[in-house]
Amino acid sequence: MAIRIILAGATGWVGCALAPAIAAAPDLELVAAIARSQAGSDLGTALGGAASGVPVFASVAEALAVPADVLIDYTKPGVVKANARAALESGLAVVIGTSGLGAADYAELDEVARAHQAGLLAAGNFSITATLLKRFTLEAAKYVADVELIDYASAGKPDAPSGTGRELAEALTGVRQPATSRPISEVVGVPETRGGAFGEGPREVRVHALRLPSFVLGVEAIFGAPDERLTIRHDAGSSAAPYVAGTLLAARKVRGWVGVKRGLDTLLD
Repeated sequence: MAIRIILAGATGWVGCALAPAIAAAPDLELVAAIARSQAGSDLGTALGGAASGVPVFASVAEALAVPADVLIDYTKPGVVKANARAALESGLAVVIGTSGLGAADYAELDEVARAHQAGLLAAGNFSITATLLKRFTLEAAKYVADVELIDYASAGKPDAPSGTGRELAEALTGVRQPATSRPISEVVGVPETRGGAFGEGPREVRVHALRLPSFVLGVEAIFGAPDERLTIRHDAGSSAAPYVAGTLLAARKVRGWVGVKRGLDTLLD
């Protein structure tokens, strides 16, 4: 039996690429879509093609009237948490590609997921190459003490850092060695220019978010040691295509556990 999917943010940048990919997969079925601006229409026509038979709703609450197994969310930071909670409380598994949530948010959602015996997978980036960025950076952090992140995105991106940068920074706090750089409490001038902090004390991770035209999404991990540096960087292009395969993999796997997992790397190997 095909996995029945509700796609939130179906007419957005990633949603436009995901919808036809779900439709083309023999083991997946797109049963409902959520896009406030196109509510009441057919998703196929909303995307500029032939009618698909997939209804578009204005909210997750309305879409949940359609029997489904998994909610995929590519919406906005301000609504994704409520969307995920509603789906979990209805017994659906959830895949989150929307950025903006942090460790405390996912701790709350983990409680909801466990209470309703449902699984949730959230990834700051569903690209395989971005997942390798995370894996290689966490490995390097075991051997090189000093690391900071630069998070690149377009001028209009509403959240900082990006989901990719946040997920990587939070993971780094658990594996990195104590930094040798001067503590922020001892920095004079404008301490805020040292970036935002994830974690506390010598194991905190500093993230510098750039928001400029011509960038799409990029994250750079810079390691420093005496007389040498290591840079690991991922840059996304203008297409949402790199996120499709990873998201569909998550949709296929997310019903296999209870609670929250973070990062596409948890599904690799």
